[in-house]
Amino acid sequence: MNPMNARFAFIAAPLLVLAYGVIRILDGLDGSRGPGLAWTTGHLAFMAALVLFAGIFWQLRAMAGRDTLSTVSAVAGTAGIAALLAQFGIDVVVGFLAADHAGMSVLFDRVQSVPGVAIAVYDGGPFLFYLAQLALVIQLAVMRRVRPWTPVLVLIDLALPFADKDLIPLGALFLLVSFAPLARREVPAAATVRPAATVS
Repeated sequence: MNPMNARFAFIAAPLLVLAYGVIRILDGLDGSRGPGLAWTTGHLAFMAALVLFAGIFWQLRAMAGRDTLSTVSAVAGTAGIAALLAQFGIDVVVGFLAADHAGMSVLFDRVQSVPGVAIAVYDGGPFLFYLAQLALVIQLAVMRRVRPWTPVLVLIDLALPFADKDLIPLGALFLLVSFAPLARREVPAAATVRPAATVS
């Protein structure tokens, strides 16, 4: 990822997550979420954010010196992104196929009953995305390549949706604050980082 694209990703990804969170709240005002335009639009916004996060993870790896620890984190994060893209892709397809919310529930039950899908796409795989994101910023904080409060803000962003998914927009704002300095200062310097010794 070149510096210009990286700067864009660090700002656009949190904003897309914010858009998803706001649309999700609006979609639920009638008492149920999906199917419909709001369901599809919100999910596509989050999927676009995930695509940007793939580049962000590898940019953070470069900032950490491309060592073993950052590489493992980036690989794990990419796997988590793949799981989340599959999950949200299923959501979009179900939204198109179902006539109403009850119909969506039936289709979701069918999908999740397929062996391996629940753990890979819903209950296990997605957590790699969140853990890798936190691991990378903690490593960079220890290396003093990001501000000490950056992991704290990222952790808040990751934790808020587990408390209440309606807090996703608030979490996205914390993420934007934590990523903004990377877009302004750290990313251009990342291209000049020399590979560091591997960490076992």
